Amino acid sequence: MARFNVLIYAFMLITFMHACSSPPDKLGNLDLEKWRNDRGACNNVRSGLKKDFKAVQNELKGKFADDIGKILGRPDIHQLGERNLKFYVYFLEKGEQCNDIKTRSHAEKVILKFNAVGLLSEITYQTRPL
Repeated sequence: MARFNVLIYAFMLITFMHACSSPPDKLGNLDLEKWRNDRGACNNVRSGLKKDFKAVQNELKGKFADDIGKILGRPDIHQLGERNLKFYVYFLEKGEQCNDIKTRSHAEKVILKFNAVGLLSEITYQTRPL
């Protein structure tokens, strides 16, 4: 019984530490702090980070939506789809969205698709408005 209690305490401690940990500053060569601070790509910083993002995108696949939100920051656009699909949109360049986020923007964006259980399953790039 004592061993079981120790396991429970260890699990709770690990869970608590994970929940309270701060997001990383880098992923590979991708400067996540710069990425997160360029909301909507309106400072046009993300355009210079696109190559580094593409280099680490496979490391992001399979992670939960909440974890992606911690790593990349709050998405510029969050959409819900059919069958519990979820989409996070991050703009990669300055565009019409900088004047009004609700404007249909032709700026390049990366779209992260999460499956019904919340795991990142697909990453695509597009310029056409959503």
